[in-house]
Amino acid sequence: MKNGEYFISKDKALLQTETIHQFLSRSYWANRRTLAQVQASIENSICYGVYHGTRQIGFARIITDWATMYYLCDVFIDEEYRGQGIGRRLVDLIVQSEELDGLTGVLGTKDAHGLYESFGFVRDPDRFMKRRPTNPWA
Repeated sequence: MKNGEYFISKDKALLQTETIHQFLSRSYWANRRTLAQVQASIENSICYGVYHGTRQIGFARIITDWATMYYLCDVFIDEEYRGQGIGRRLVDLIVQSEELDGLTGVLGTKDAHGLYESFGFVRDPDRFMKRRPTNPWA
């Protein structure tokens, strides 16, 4: 998908793994992931890269069973490019995709509830649980 000077692609060959890892290492949700973990997560997921020319400025990852649900995660837009609607376009492209049609979408966020609610996601704090690995830094 092209939109002026920015474009979004699912082509994993375009992904700049080091850029993705650098951003995630500054995030609150993935700051302890190793480069190898980021690479493995990309290999095993549907990935969307956002580009300004040849520079990767955004990313999102989908984990799915292709039958009942998908998990939207690792969504980011580089700080320098925020406020231009690029992240909104990325999420819209994902939730409107034919391949995810009919599947329940879930995600976790600490600070972007309004964005995701505008796409039909609803808060459900009483229902979801998580289990962390016993040794997340191994």
